[in-house]
Amino acid sequence: MLSLSIIPWDLTVIPSRFFLFSEAAWYTLQITTLAVLFGLVAGLIVALGRLSKNRILSALSRGYIFLVRGTPLLVQLFIVYYGLTSIVTIDPIPSAVIALGVHNAAYIAEIFRGSIQSIHYGQMEAARSLGMSQSKAMRRIILPQAFKRAVPSLGNQLIIALKDSSLASTIAVPELMLRGRQMGSSTFMYMEMFIIVGLWYLVMTSILSFSIRAIEKKLQVSDRDNG
Repeated sequence: MLSLSIIPWDLTVIPSRFFLFSEAAWYTLQITTLAVLFGLVAGLIVALGRLSKNRILSALSRGYIFLVRGTPLLVQLFIVYYGLTSIVTIDPIPSAVIALGVHNAAYIAEIFRGSIQSIHYGQMEAARSLGMSQSKAMRRIILPQAFKRAVPSLGNQLIIALKDSSLASTIAVPELMLRGRQMGSSTFMYMEMFIIVGLWYLVMTSILSFSIRAIEKKLQVSDRDNG
């Protein structure tokens, strides 16, 4: 059996330095939250465009999804930060939010599209027969049910977005990954610092997973009560 004494890392520094990463964790949460909110709004618009009977609007939405999902997030991040800064000055944090938001919007659009299409078409027909316009029926009948069905997938996308935010370190955003690299270079304890980074991500994703499960259970109870 291997003895801990031969491990070349000083794991005892982890408890003492864990909370030195709290500010970086806050930046990570901020970036993720703003990017997902951006992605939710843009994703819903793209999903509705994707389902539109207007061929041009539908084609544009399909093209957006194809382009974003077919290229790496890191490339998109560099295009926003290094490419757009040649036209307009954008700080690292807004650049990260825009790139992550655009990236997540494509995936969220497909989540919304699937949820909307899962609602039986008869509900739209029934709403129209009662005199509702298509847009009003979509807002009041279809979308509320679609949002509820999308919660598990949106929760998974939120967790993915949180972990993807680590790529923002490549453009000097002071989030967890950059903090880990800086602490590692100053202490020469790279492994220890990256273990702390991993623990922070584990804590945050665990809290998110628990919260998402709680929301799902609440929605399930609501469904049973309505039934």
